[in-house]
Amino acid sequence: MIMRDVTSDGRTPGVAGFLSRRRVLRLAGGGLALAALTAGAVGCDEDAVDVEEPGSAGGDVPGGDGGKEADGDGNGQAPEPLWTKPTSAETYGDNDELVAAGGVVIASGSPLAALDAATGGQKWSLPGGAVPGAPLLIGEDTLYLASSEYDGSVIGYDPASGKETWRSRLGKEYRQPRPIAVDGEQVYVIAEILEDDGSSKTNVIAALNSTTGRVAWKEQRDVGTEQNGIHAAVRGRHLVYTDFKKNLTVRDTSGGGQVWTHKTTKTNYGFFTVHQDLVVVPQGNVLQAFNLTDGKEKWTLEASDGALFREPAVLEDVLYVADSARAMRAVDPRTGKQLWKSEALADAGLQVPRQYVKAGDTLYGATDLDKQGGIIAMDARTGAVRWTFNDKTGDYHAWLVATDGKRVFALHGKKLHALPV
Repeated sequence: MIMRDVTSDGRTPGVAGFLSRRRVLRLAGGGLALAALTAGAVGCDEDAVDVEEPGSAGGDVPGGDGGKEADGDGNGQAPEPLWTKPTSAETYGDNDELVAAGGVVIASGSPLAALDAATGGQKWSLPGGAVPGAPLLIGEDTLYLASSEYDGSVIGYDPASGKETWRSRLGKEYRQPRPIAVDGEQVYVIAEILEDDGSSKTNVIAALNSTTGRVAWKEQRDVGTEQNGIHAAVRGRHLVYTDFKKNLTVRDTSGGGQVWTHKTTKTNYGFFTVHQDLVVVPQGNVLQAFNLTDGKEKWTLEASDGALFREPAVLEDVLYVADSARAMRAVDPRTGKQLWKSEALADAGLQVPRQYVKAGDTLYGATDLDKQGGIIAMDARTGAVRWTFNDKTGDYHAWLVATDGKRVFALHGKKLHALPV
């Protein structure tokens, strides 16, 4: 469901290879020091509306000539937002810090506020908010959060109403359990193992029953692994995850036993994607697919001219991935066969997306930096750029994108926009 070696990562000329403040915050995600940075967040004001002046929302693709239709009518002008709201967002660039479910859209922050997807009005809020660096996980119509009271609990909420529906505790000998993935039966968490003096040198990965809250299994991870920077996904009986130590690991969801692990080299901060029985990992100028069952390589795809692959995503059985030369590809995730390759991003001088959602025949990408980035709408069949949306704030935060199929939600800093699809 969800779904980091620092490399040159496809930023615009003059920025490539630069480790921005945005990236530094991402690398620190989930630590106690990071929590201190987020004190005093701005509260969510459901009545405030701050829609940009007509014509200022979009970044024109060369050749664009205006227009407000949701599909841009091929003219390169972004549609006007349906609504724009300030939020209490405290985000660090992880793709699971903005979710849409149950008729609401939620951005990680304190207080944690759920806005009506259609109107932007506040539906509910949680005063404690979300734990910095912990994801917002949606599974089986439940939103799973690490407890903001730091009491060792993991809590499930109804996303439509904000009411608590489930709660579990891993045990008092563990600190700061954070959910990392969820399937139809279990919630998977990472937590620090406490020493007698209150310090922690190791961590544990565990599965909590999503009905009873009981601990299904727990396994201590190797010394030297970290509980921060975890990206995880579940497919069938396999839990796959990465961490800051450049480990790609697969465990059996039924008992927690390790199936296999690989050391990776250049994994773009640990991002990967899964499809059926494969996990696809960007490693420098090569995209590799491994079997979840045994870790054997299934296929590879190499970028030309030494370009580095960025974050991949599988949407509706198609793998989408861009590279640092700003070439966009659609790939059959089963075979690695390239379906199409587009130079439209480079031709338009646009940033490379690092997160994707799809609605209809349009692929929406969210970029890292603001000036030449934002939300890029592309034809999912060809990669042609339809329009770009940028709120012109210059905020250093990464853009995040989510969709409920009816609208596309774009979060930038503390502004949340709803765009028509």
